[in-house]
Amino acid sequence: MIPHALMVQGCTSDAGKSTLVAALCRILKRHGVRVAPFKPQNMALNSAVTADGGEIGRAQALQAQAAGLPPHTDFNPVLLKPATDQRAQVILHGRVAAELEARAYQEYRPTAMRAVMASWQRLTENYAKVLVEGAGSPAEINLRDRDIANMGFAEAVDCPVLLIADIDRGGVFAHLVGTLELLSESERRRVVGFVINRFRGDLALLQPGLDWLQERTQKPVFGVLPYLHGLFLDAEDAIAPSERQASGGRALRVIAPAYPRISNHTDLDPLRLHAEVDFQWIAPGMAIPAADLVVLPGSKSVRADLAWLRAQGWETTLQRHLRYGGKLIGLCGGYQMLGRWIHDPAGLEGDPGSTAGFGWLDCETILEPEKQLRQVCGTLCLPGDARVEGYEIHHGTTSGTALTRRPALWLENRADGAISADNQILGAYCHGLFDHPEALSALLAWAGLANAIPTDFPARREADLERLADTVESALSWPTLNAALPEALF
Repeated sequence: MIPHALMVQGCTSDAGKSTLVAALCRILKRHGVRVAPFKPQNMALNSAVTADGGEIGRAQALQAQAAGLPPHTDFNPVLLKPATDQRAQVILHGRVAAELEARAYQEYRPTAMRAVMASWQRLTENYAKVLVEGAGSPAEINLRDRDIANMGFAEAVDCPVLLIADIDRGGVFAHLVGTLELLSESERRRVVGFVINRFRGDLALLQPGLDWLQERTQKPVFGVLPYLHGLFLDAEDAIAPSERQASGGRALRVIAPAYPRISNHTDLDPLRLHAEVDFQWIAPGMAIPAADLVVLPGSKSVRADLAWLRAQGWETTLQRHLRYGGKLIGLCGGYQMLGRWIHDPAGLEGDPGSTAGFGWLDCETILEPEKQLRQVCGTLCLPGDARVEGYEIHHGTTSGTALTRRPALWLENRADGAISADNQILGAYCHGLFDHPEALSALLAWAGLANAIPTDFPARREADLERLADTVESALSWPTLNAALPEALF
């Protein structure tokens, strides 16, 4: 087996693969090891712009931060961004390579695998350790042919595999044993042991099960990770449930629609975490409550999600919200919805054509094949000129008098977005708009929360990475883990 790599695969989606890789990256960094994260293939609508001007999954950007590295396209060479239930945008090495139906992608996988192997070679040449994250589960029998995300990759590069399972969802022993049973003999040999994630309670009560598991499989349990309440790290894709209940006692009420093709919903994490903000995602079919601020997040399929909003009654609700003085922010795709028209002449999101926007900003958008990817910084065009740091990921070019009359941001030598003449609506392409403490305070003040408690979201993310690494380092049996690997991690 390759001595300087370890792959973390999960029995299910959301078993803890991303967080364990992030923790291991931070632990190895602490011990002076030059380590890099790697996910061969990711399927997610939460993405980040890299230092080399490409696009990768948001989880790999977080893992890069844990390793003390700027995000790079080699950390996630294949990214699939679903456009519909049957079609996805294929991104290779950070750039759009194709738009394929699910069946067609099966034939495309050898091309994707070449991109994976090129990145793998570069990483293994430049880093002492590479920590690899699988996708979904290796026991997905229907996806085994030409697999590049789990055991197909591990077998190709001869990489040891650690299997993680989430005990909080129940059936952890069935998950682990069942997954092993569905692997081939060579794949089972490749699994060096297990980690159990999100355990609550008395570990002594779990010990008989651990003993049985090790006897049944002849593989060690490297550790049991406790459930970490309040841990808040960037979600790979699905909207993470909040542990905090909504409270009418908080000063500012904020809601956002969770539409079907929502992307980069992590933009709203600083609002979810703020102590004075009562934040709520509004799922399909839910009643839409009154709020001080409504945020329309990004979308992978803007015209379809705009139609969904109208079908769910959001247009009438937003009209009433604005009539009573509420504030409205649109980010990226949400910004495009605020204009008069969204034109898609090339059919990038479906059938070619145009869709009328809400018409609350005097601008319109043309969707174009070339995706715009850039890291940005500048100032917010609100009192105080607050600092903004973020990134852009979008196909559209937006133009109109709203942009020149009153832009929302000044980004180096250009303007971005717009603020309505009545000061109730703000739209911008900049993802990460709420991340910088100054910008967050300024936007909360604009929405009606003056003198908000200062909140540093990047510092919170870093503190949670440290907390996660502390927990994992103390919970794992390093002698047992290192003995199971061709070469010790540190």
